[in-house]
Amino acid sequence: MRYRPLGRTGIQVSPYALGTLMFATAMGNEPGESARIIHKALDAGINFVDTADAYGDSEDVVGRALEGRRDGVVLATKFSRPRGKDQDPNRRGASRRWIVAAVEDSLRRLRTDHIDLYQLHLPDPHTDIEETLSALTDLISSGKVRAIGASHTPASGIVEAQWVAERRGLARFHTEQPAYSLLNRGIEREILPVTQRYGMGVLVWGPLGQGLLTGRVRRGQDNTLRRAGLFQHLNDERRLDVVEELIPLAAEAGMPMTHLAMAFTLAHPGVTSALMGVRTMEHLDGLLGGLDVTLTDDVLDRIDEIVPPGTDIGTLDQAYRPPAVENPDLRRRPPADRAAA
Repeated sequence: MRYRPLGRTGIQVSPYALGTLMFATAMGNEPGESARIIHKALDAGINFVDTADAYGDSEDVVGRALEGRRDGVVLATKFSRPRGKDQDPNRRGASRRWIVAAVEDSLRRLRTDHIDLYQLHLPDPHTDIEETLSALTDLISSGKVRAIGASHTPASGIVEAQWVAERRGLARFHTEQPAYSLLNRGIEREILPVTQRYGMGVLVWGPLGQGLLTGRVRRGQDNTLRRAGLFQHLNDERRLDVVEELIPLAAEAGMPMTHLAMAFTLAHPGVTSALMGVRTMEHLDGLLGGLDVTLTDDVLDRIDEIVPPGTDIGTLDQAYRPPAVENPDLRRRPPADRAAA
């Protein structure tokens, strides 16, 4: 296993990181089986484990599984999204009030006295970034958190946070966690150049396109995932067209589609690790077989022809949508102002 520096934190992490959303019992996994999967990943040399307080009871499952092995793991979790059906507006977001409570809850569930990487799960437009960084700086000073990061942040938000940290003498975000895959290359335009400029580690999620890049979802074929209607992108014809072009490319390169997809994300010099969102031992075994895969320039050139650099083919269902995109009122003048103009 060749470990990579996590930005400029001094921490070394594996290029494959274990995502643990699927280990929540609500996803159908039994905690004992999830623990066995975690242990096998650790035995294979993976030392980076990522969870979140919003992933059901995933933190509890991970915390139990890591008992006795915690010291060898770079443990990451996230805050800011509401937990379950909790409607309390103050039990979410990035305020100091919530951060100091949320970290204690995560530490308890994870059965640890510190978190190696504590991440803002989603941008919080209602909280000044200085408020957030100030609270996180205090957590680092207290020893409860070793490094801090964010997720789903637009390039302008990354720059603003770095500027505020420098201006106010606060800890800066050490990492960013965006979506990145063969189908979603949009972060190559601004996100990755900005994170590289600031020396940030990048932990990408969705490298398998939320299932589309496993080769199990094909055009014109019935599929249980598609019938379930859980993910709209599984029926996105634009994405399916690209998958049909990528499958023969993987075959020509002599590797499974999953290995092509994971290796592609890790080929970018700005990417530190790619998250594996496995649910079964079979899924883990299949991905571990691609740990040493490196794509040739010829294969990367062919990928560029199929999906041009910096472009997104459709969108992921879990992708962050900024308030100005979600709420029409934020991009339209009030009727009275329009009439006056």
